[in-house]
Amino acid sequence: MKHFLKSTGIIVLLASNALFAQNQVTLSADLGKHTINRHIYGHFAEHLGKCIYGGFYVGENNTKIPNKDGVRMDVVNALKKMKIPNLRWPGGCFADTYQWKDGIGPKANRPKIVNVWWGNVTEDNSFGTHDFLNMCELIGTEPYLAGNVGSGTVKDLSDWVQYVNFKGVSPMSDLRAKNGRPEPWKVRYWGVGNEAWGCGGNMKPDYYANIYRQYATFMNASWENNESLFRIASGASDNDYQWTETLMREIPHKMLEGIAVHHYSVIDWKQKGPSTTFTEELYFKTMKEALLMDELITRHSTVMDKYDPVKKVALVVDEWGGWYDVEPGTNPGFLFQQNTMRDAVLAGATLNIFHKHCERVRMANLAQVVNVLQSVILTNEEKMILTPTYHVMEMYNVHQDATMLPVAVQSNDYVVGNEKLPAVSVSASRDKNGLTHVSLVNIDPNKPQEITVNLRGMKASGVTGRILTSAKVQDYNSFENPGKVQPASFNGANLNGEVLKVKLPPVSVVVLELK
Repeated sequence: MKHFLKSTGIIVLLASNALFAQNQVTLSADLGKHTINRHIYGHFAEHLGKCIYGGFYVGENNTKIPNKDGVRMDVVNALKKMKIPNLRWPGGCFADTYQWKDGIGPKANRPKIVNVWWGNVTEDNSFGTHDFLNMCELIGTEPYLAGNVGSGTVKDLSDWVQYVNFKGVSPMSDLRAKNGRPEPWKVRYWGVGNEAWGCGGNMKPDYYANIYRQYATFMNASWENNESLFRIASGASDNDYQWTETLMREIPHKMLEGIAVHHYSVIDWKQKGPSTTFTEELYFKTMKEALLMDELITRHSTVMDKYDPVKKVALVVDEWGGWYDVEPGTNPGFLFQQNTMRDAVLAGATLNIFHKHCERVRMANLAQVVNVLQSVILTNEEKMILTPTYHVMEMYNVHQDATMLPVAVQSNDYVVGNEKLPAVSVSASRDKNGLTHVSLVNIDPNKPQEITVNLRGMKASGVTGRILTSAKVQDYNSFENPGKVQPASFNGANLNGEVLKVKLPPVSVVVLELK
């Protein structure tokens, strides 16, 4: 009987240890060699709903909202704090209808345009090239211009490149100077069309590859010190690996710096679900789509490795994020949605995936920055709020241009019905000052997670941290309660030699700093 009890006790002890051992992380600080490019933290501003007009731009004559040349300064300052590295404009689908020459010169003389993709609203072109590029200078971010390939011409795009970049005497630089800007802006990042397989022209991959070659040939206006353009091909939707294969095979790599891919965390395109009143089942499905990003990047990268083993060409995830039904009572063409703790953990887990793949993924753009889809900022007249996603992006900016430190993660399962997902997501990096940062996400809205992080190849003397969490995964910041979800100091980490133990509350994002 004593032998049986002793054996039973051993079994119980082993089972308990096995359960605790599920959340095990090995951080190999001595194996870091790839840089997490800061441009992974890029954003996206399209002429859509109230992203530009009413979001960024409120007009030069607005006396209620502090602005510079019509651009609201509270948004500028918030993006500065977030350390936004690049901003994509003017689309999106809108880019392939946009005629850039209609948006320069005296504003009173600019022709109107109908935004056929997003609500059929009439725009007055008061926010154009000068407005956007000057705004980027205000923010301290690099512009990423998306060229019109779907309905434009090679000359249109070639002229745009010359207009914003050429230093010297030329028709376009002379026109730029006439419009008040003698010096070029030196725009490096250029998209050669957008979603050419769909709203950008419904093209087949072979056809688009030839079109790309034609356009890229004439995008050749560089500036001093032999700086050159970073040209990004319109890439695949989700798991269209054939599109990536065709472009990598048919476009000479000397003409190509990046290939895009788009993936949204959408449950069902016909019934996307609400942004705040979702059930746990819908939450699980959203996170399943978000975590699919890891597989998509892995498989697109495998295709790219076949043609580009040295990884010259970057994979650019220039549209990603959660996409839900619009808020009740709002224009369905404006894509305005609220932003909850679901979006916070979605962002944290996605950024961890980008860090993991940083050797190939060197740029990404969250859709979109203000008032559209998974926004970091929402505005309503004079009011502005920062969303949970904003706080995650701000907390994570310590990883920008840091060295990625490999992590091996063994995670508990988050289970709903007959399906399961890893509950814990982790990434780590070491910055130029030698500080190590560890980002951890618990997507389980019901259970805390105890995590043991084994530190290899480093010695740490202390740990501090910040946390973003809330009582419910549906919690969000509103104009009535703008501070409901915001970062706080985190005291749930304990360092003992080479072992770091962390206890994450349900549905939480934590960033630790090891000294």
